[in-house]
Amino acid sequence: MNDGATSVWPTGQRSTRAQLREAGCVPGTEFDQERIPPAVAAHAIAAWTRTGDLVLDPDCGAGTVLTESLRAGRHALGLTVRKPWWNLARANVTAAKTAGAWCDGSVLEARPRMLATVRAAGLVGRVGLVLTALRTGPERDRVESAVGALAQTLQYCEPLLRPGGHVAIVARPHRRADGSLVDLASLVITAATTAGLALVERCVALSAEVRGSRLVVRGSGEQRRVAHHEVLVFQLVHDAELAAATAAGIPWPTQADVIRPAVNGVAYPGWRRAA
Repeated sequence: MNDGATSVWPTGQRSTRAQLREAGCVPGTEFDQERIPPAVAAHAIAAWTRTGDLVLDPDCGAGTVLTESLRAGRHALGLTVRKPWWNLARANVTAAKTAGAWCDGSVLEARPRMLATVRAAGLVGRVGLVLTALRTGPERDRVESAVGALAQTLQYCEPLLRPGGHVAIVARPHRRADGSLVDLASLVITAATTAGLALVERCVALSAEVRGSRLVVRGSGEQRRVAHHEVLVFQLVHDAELAAATAAGIPWPTQADVIRPAVNGVAYPGWRRAA
């Protein structure tokens, strides 16, 4: 498998405050410092889902992914174990519904491991996009534990993807105590590969505004040091191989009656997982 295509998203044309306001997010959402910016979430949802798809954020924070999913005509499900984020995410879902969103939106106060229980059996093979942030927290030594938690979460999410579905992980640049950048991309790719996923695209989602040939960084302090987010996009290994074969004009079997192995005791139609 290759290292994936690359792209740059002009998602910093509006300030963070303006993005939250335009998305209809409730006051307090801005306190979720590790949220996925609404413009980044909207771009990912438009690129990798279709109307009526289900978008899952297994660590949803204040719920910006859920809000943008509903605004785009997608169903949304978020999980969080932090009561303040649960309250805010629910309020954001309610605000989106009040503004006219017609799809279903839910927020569960639960850990990602809930996705591997019988409670989530109805989600198997239904999720069009898993979109979540790598949440490292304020402590600089938490990167490895955050990536480890992400790896486990991806194991839970992998069986839920529909054929052709995607997983997108959004990571803010993170520096060590000596000021050097952590290679988060390699850590995330390793975690996703372990979960049976293949990298298909690497994206730079700008937080800075593009003016002609210049980047204009807003804010001060830490805000000025975060001019972009990295977005790493994955698919099931079989789906990635199928897409690559299609692009190269290589014939590929298309039988629809292949049965995936049972997951949590539930068998469902679709492509068999690659070993």
